[in-house]
Order: sequence, then C-alpha cells, then structure tokens
Amino acid sequence: MGYRAYDAPVEEGKQYEVDITEVSRRGDGLARIEGFVVFVPNAKPGDHMKIQITQVRDRFAIGERSE
Repeated sequence: MGYRAYDAPVEEGKQYEVDITEVSRRGDGLARIEGFVVFVPNAKPGDHMKIQITQVRDRFAIGERSE
C-alpha cells in the first residue's frame, strides 16, 4: 500500500516513540509506524527511542533521535 506525503501516518516536526527493528542497506536504523517506514540514522536493531520526523516522502520518512 503506497502513501502520499500528505496522508502518511507521520507528520514532519512531530515526535514518536519507535522500536528499531532492522538496518537499511545504507546502515540507518529502520522503524515502522503503522507500517510506514521511518529511517533513523545512528540507530540499531533493539533500540527503543523517541524520534522527531525531519522529512516525509511518499514511501518513507526520516527521523532523528530526540531527547
């Protein structure tokens, strides 16, 4: 199921709690929010963290660790 940026289940600037479940081909942590892929740099599988969404694209989002 594809999303468009305006109907993705995440919003740029908002914070979410996620579990990193995989590593992407580029080495970023990968989490899913309602099935929507979120890449988190400097994260590894098993990490549980709060992130802030920095970009939302059609098929994925990018987030960064927030304290």
